[in-house]
Amino acid sequence: MISLKRLRQLNFRPQPASLSSKVLWVTVIAILLMDLLVLLPGLGQRRQEWLEQRVVQARLASYALLQNPSAATIDDILRHAGVQRLKLLMPDHQALRWQINAPLPRGAKLIDSAREGFFTSICRALEQLTGGAPREEAVRVPDPDIDGAMLEVLVDTTPLALELKAFARSGFDFALVVALLTGLLVYTVLNWLLVRPMEVLISAIIHFRESPEEQGSAALDQMAADPKDDIARAAAELKIMQDELRAALWRNARLAAVGTSVAKIAHDLRNILSSALLVADRLQDVQDPLVQRATRTLVPAVERATQFVARTVDFAREGPPPVNRTPVRLHALVEEVAQSLVPEDGGWAVVNQVPAALVLQLDQAQLYRVLANLIRNAAEAGATRITLSTETEGAQTRLLVTDNGPGLPARAQANLFRPFSGSARSGGTGLGLAIARDLIRAHGGELVMLRTGPAGTIFRMDLTTPELQDVPLRP
Repeated sequence: MISLKRLRQLNFRPQPASLSSKVLWVTVIAILLMDLLVLLPGLGQRRQEWLEQRVVQARLASYALLQNPSAATIDDILRHAGVQRLKLLMPDHQALRWQINAPLPRGAKLIDSAREGFFTSICRALEQLTGGAPREEAVRVPDPDIDGAMLEVLVDTTPLALELKAFARSGFDFALVVALLTGLLVYTVLNWLLVRPMEVLISAIIHFRESPEEQGSAALDQMAADPKDDIARAAAELKIMQDELRAALWRNARLAAVGTSVAKIAHDLRNILSSALLVADRLQDVQDPLVQRATRTLVPAVERATQFVARTVDFAREGPPPVNRTPVRLHALVEEVAQSLVPEDGGWAVVNQVPAALVLQLDQAQLYRVLANLIRNAAEAGATRITLSTETEGAQTRLLVTDNGPGLPARAQANLFRPFSGSARSGGTGLGLAIARDLIRAHGGELVMLRTGPAGTIFRMDLTTPELQDVPLRP
């Protein structure tokens, strides 16, 4: 035999049982247990039949002894009947006893057949089968020929125990054969209907884990094409999940490429913006009122563009930038965004319904970017009126952006907030909403679309931030 030490030296590891073998053994054991449960009533019935047969023989022996009660015939008649002692209790309380010429055992259990139930008979049969019952039992039954008389029979149960063991052995062998045949049949059916499809699913999952970019197996595609049962529906859902994950990996790869490109472009763009900011600062020294009015808009715009480039590089490299919270007067910020976006010809307008006194702790540059994306998207979608309003509930402030545009198309709704997929116009990237939601989430809030349709679209920003009062607007 191979020792445990030798198995460790061979680096032996027991292999886990396959699903097929588990199905086979569970089926065999379950059917075998059911057959054994069916065998128990058979043991009890077999015992009762054996005792009834002894009682019938004892009754015939009592008739013979009543006709010829000589001592010479008692021993032969009782041995032929298979009983050791026979007692007839008459109605007048007289008793007639006959017994074999041999020492009788003591401590025999008296059984009243009229009171012995079915389950009691099963329990006593098990006792005799396991050797826990006495070798002798006394059975008391009413005599059918003499009114009020009782017949008491003492029998040796050793032959009964042997007969029960033979019956149990043959029953167990039959149950084992039935269990194996039934288990093999059930195993074959379940292997075809359950195990093989599960192996296809497992193989597809392993293949996807090892090579997520490659297409799935033909067997999985065939199962998913006809989802007629639960496993086929699981295969269809698995295929959908794999396709979505492949698309997500493809989008992430494109985002990584965009981030690399932005990082390369940002260096040169930052130099260009620095030059533009230098020129704008010099223009502030010009005394012309028109130039002064233009520079008041130009300088903040160039500064925001410079910050935008720097933060875009950080976003592409590290994710959403850290939030630098400062007191922000929300009404004034909305006005600033509207002035920078609304055209002079009045093609569309922004209605600012944000309370003038509402001041929140926010990152002004990030929130400016979010508002600019939402307002610009609404205008490009065809809205002519964009309304910004707020709702306050405890420490949470909800900023609503409502437009009267035609609503988002179905494709944009299905891929909302997905880069390169959620754009509502041709040529769009869908990055605006994705970046806006990430920036709001960086504040601990959420950006959701409440509704969209022919009557317009509503976006809601949940901003969990302490509200401040009487704080001057940050320059």
